[in-house]
Amino acid sequence: MFDFKSCHKIEKDEYKTIMEPLIIKLGELQRSARAKKIPILVILEGLDASGKGAVMNELLIALDPRGYKVYSNNKDSEEEVLRPFFWKFWKNLPGEGEIAIFDRGWYFSVIKNIKDIDKKEYKRRCKEIMDTEELLQNGKTMIIKFFLFISKDEQKKRFKKLEKNPSTSWRVTKEDWESNKNYDEILEEYEELLKNTESEKDRWNIICSEDIDSAKVQVFQKAIEFLEESLNKPDKDIADMIPLKEKTFSLDSVNLTESMSRREYKKKLKKYKEKLMELEHEIYVKRIPVVLAYEGWDAAGKGGNIKRTVDRLDPRGYDVIPIAAPNDIEKKHHYLWRFWKDFPKGGHITIFDRTWYGRVLVERVEGFCKEEEWHRAYHEINSMESQWSDDGAVVLKFWLHISKDEQLRRFKGREKTSYKSWKITEEDWRNREKWDLYKDAVEDMITMTSTEASKWNVIAGNSKRSARIKVMEIIIEELERALKKREK
Repeated sequence: MFDFKSCHKIEKDEYKTIMEPLIIKLGELQRSARAKKIPILVILEGLDASGKGAVMNELLIALDPRGYKVYSNNKDSEEEVLRPFFWKFWKNLPGEGEIAIFDRGWYFSVIKNIKDIDKKEYKRRCKEIMDTEELLQNGKTMIIKFFLFISKDEQKKRFKKLEKNPSTSWRVTKEDWESNKNYDEILEEYEELLKNTESEKDRWNIICSEDIDSAKVQVFQKAIEFLEESLNKPDKDIADMIPLKEKTFSLDSVNLTESMSRREYKKKLKKYKEKLMELEHEIYVKRIPVVLAYEGWDAAGKGGNIKRTVDRLDPRGYDVIPIAAPNDIEKKHHYLWRFWKDFPKGGHITIFDRTWYGRVLVERVEGFCKEEEWHRAYHEINSMESQWSDDGAVVLKFWLHISKDEQLRRFKGREKTSYKSWKITEEDWRNREKWDLYKDAVEDMITMTSTEASKWNVIAGNSKRSARIKVMEIIIEELERALKKREK
């Protein structure tokens, strides 16, 4: 149970004496976190007029402005409304050595819509919050959560004071007075949400801000205590290892003898291109976001497949995102950050040419991440894709499979063809030498991440014609299913 009663006042002289060393200390800890490349996320939640702005301003005075960003979560923009719940937060998360301060975060987004969601969706949001915070913490982000509260009478008093001042009267709205009228109900809703989003490792700091100076001191003290403890903890070389499931899929089971005549291919290709063009318009009208994720062996035909799929689409309605090794900015963020950032808005299509599965494929095989990290990634990826699909997106994943002999034939063909020779690199040949390791990783990936919400479509790719048509058939079928679902 949270304590929403204990409050105390601090005298002005005492406040100055206490705060001066706290401000210095917080600046030192910011520099320490920057040196250790630790991202810090500060979440300021609270009742209306509880003093979040005043507390935040004091924090900003103490910090180096080159090392922080502030995100204010109030009214959603059109870009935010047309994307999944967590999109606007992910794109504003801190990178290594940075601090992000959320003036209201995902909690407020739940509370402000609480009348419009049922118990099932409420539980889902709470789970998504806990999963996201755990994921970020496992990725070394330090999360400090504060909830500021005041009494009903104090809130009313502050509203009246703001209204009397011409320069601040605009800040008090009808909704604010309605929240004061329903004070007990709103506080109860927050208490329930805080209870459902707290764990032993992820605790709330409840701050009485009846006296704003006292609130500032408490926030600084608790932030410093948390950061000192967290920054001084020794790095764990091995976290709790999440075991893998026994394989339920083998690439050897894929029938690679499928083929298609040129005549049949041309007939179906024309038909499906026209159908996809129609569906692109329909999903735009219904504001359905679509994610197409392509993975596969080198030379499996991902590029050619994507090219035929988008051939008749309106280029204003889709983006193709080629995924290579992360750049310097992407390296500073959680490995899923760049994929959240490029998520399409409702009615648009994003095609990822290679994906977030790099964590459990190339990073696993090449040793670019620790074993416990790629073990943990299966759950993290499933959680992300579940959030996307639960928020109305169509997420389709394709693994383009070819035989080792077919890959060799295509490699040699690229080397002999002048306008294709750029496609073959020394890295492709090195990857080929690790075929069995990659095969093992792919089979684990499909076993661990083919879920009801987002299953894998394994495409036999020895025949490029057959593979292209099969992918288009699946996309058409799934888009039609999503459109029918929206009509219900």
